[in-house]
Amino acid sequence: MKLHPENEAIVAATAGVVAENAEAITKVFYPDMFEAHPELLNVFNHANQAIGEQQKALAASVVAFAVQLISPDAPDFTPVMQRIAHKHVSLGIKAPQYTIVGKYLMGAIGKVLGDAVTPEVAAAWDEVYWLFATQLIAEEAKLYAQGGTDPESPWREYRVVERFEESDEVFSLLLAPLEGNVPSHRTGQYVAIEVDLPNGMRQPRQYTISSGPRGDSLRVTIKRVRGVNGAPDGAVSGWLHENAKPGTVLRLSQPAGDVVLDGRADTDSPIVLVSAGIGITPVAAILEDLSRRQPDRTVRLFHADKSHADHALYDSLRRQVLAMSDAKAQNWYEKDADKAPTLHPAKEGFMNLSDVEVPGDAEVFMCGPLPFMQIARKSLIDQGIPSENIHYEVFGPDLWAQNPDA
Repeated sequence: MKLHPENEAIVAATAGVVAENAEAITKVFYPDMFEAHPELLNVFNHANQAIGEQQKALAASVVAFAVQLISPDAPDFTPVMQRIAHKHVSLGIKAPQYTIVGKYLMGAIGKVLGDAVTPEVAAAWDEVYWLFATQLIAEEAKLYAQGGTDPESPWREYRVVERFEESDEVFSLLLAPLEGNVPSHRTGQYVAIEVDLPNGMRQPRQYTISSGPRGDSLRVTIKRVRGVNGAPDGAVSGWLHENAKPGTVLRLSQPAGDVVLDGRADTDSPIVLVSAGIGITPVAAILEDLSRRQPDRTVRLFHADKSHADHALYDSLRRQVLAMSDAKAQNWYEKDADKAPTLHPAKEGFMNLSDVEVPGDAEVFMCGPLPFMQIARKSLIDQGIPSENIHYEVFGPDLWAQNPDA
């Protein structure tokens, strides 16, 4: 997919200016769009808006897409595109909404850059946007079709069957659909849960399916988010913590997510699982699947947490490690590591993979805060793990996808 030649030259000449002002553009774009279309407030995460992560993610994505249109040396944008499409499908994004987004994004570019946006410049960047949008629309249509979902009615009702308290702030919900069967999912995927909040707003959040494929139910594991440094508490996680009890009916999306075990489950290469905090949830799903289908596969599990008491899903992970012939776990806790009743002695402090033996031909799955994963990824590459073997999941906007080496 290419720009028209005249537009390609204009985008090449103006990409630097747009990139420098990208965040300023998105900070104008979102308020203008929400003022005209308040119904879209029910789609976007208010917390990510408040701390600016959504604006940064959109700015980075549009600029990266434009760069790969004009530079043959730019990284392939396809993996980023696919990741965005999965996020959008979990939120019930519809094709007509791209027209709204395009209108207010182009309007924001004009407001921020002023007279520099000539009719020719506007036309060139409009083409960039619609090349971006049409690829996403096509990818999302395919995902909806594969999931058997009508994008006009993307939510299904599930009942909470059981609730498990994993720690003071983490709990798991076992969910079964009110009608029909549980949709098939790939190990490592997530669903969005949409709730009506006391302030009248409707908000969705994505939560990893922390169980392997089961057929009759699925399990999600949720951490109640406490705001720090001025950030708000998690509205949806807080509501679920207080209200999601056995019998509660919740609205769920189809399963989505591109960081999955599929395609790697039929080989015998070692698997390395690296996580921190609530990032344990996709790891738990992967380990459950492996323990059932490939109990002899080499698995190394590395996890960091505040303490053993905060280590969600520990008991089930322990059982799965014990059920496998070559699975080993190493945990790091910020406090009381010497008192933790782990299979292998836990280490005090933050995770350090530099002195841990990692199989050189391993496939790696990571989930946790971005700074944590950046450090872990560098340590693994320093030990000889190819970068293409390292896969990661991010909770929220992916601020890393366009430049993981940064």
